[in-house]
Amino acid sequence: MKLNDLPKIVTKKKKIIGRGPGSGRGGHTVGRGTKGQRAREKIPLTFQGTKMKKSLLKRLPLLRGKGKLKPFKSSPIVVNLKYLNLFKKDEVVDLNTLIKKRIVEEKEAKKFGVKILGDGELKVPLKVALPCSGGALKKIKKAGGEIVKNSKFQNSCLAGRQANSK
Repeated sequence: MKLNDLPKIVTKKKKIIGRGPGSGRGGHTVGRGTKGQRAREKIPLTFQGTKMKKSLLKRLPLLRGKGKLKPFKSSPIVVNLKYLNLFKKDEVVDLNTLIKKRIVEEKEAKKFGVKILGDGELKVPLKVALPCSGGALKKIKKAGGEIVKNSKFQNSCLAGRQANSK
């Protein structure tokens, strides 16, 4: 057995600078060098030198309005009715079946969600378990299909249509 084969059981503490000569980095300049701005104070991250006309923060676009402090909202992926003609009669259209038929990508669909819009004609009666627009809702019903209310994907347009019809 050699000394370098022994497991390490003691860890060194991090050196705390500027707390007297006993700290290891304690006297006079405390590891900052002798003179200059960096020795005397901390330079802000946004500082870019004295010759800069406009700083980085000034060059960034200004976000105006009500939602400027909120993160950017992402809208759902749009799937038009004409692409749903790939499905068989009375088949359930949900997120998983759209991924299996390769109409949408799995990663994006699970991140942003999917919404069905009414572009094109639907020739096959389907059971749709996804949010859809008003035009898509009419065309699905016209083709003999139905909207399935699913607990995982609450159909926002269906709830809105039923509230308006009463």
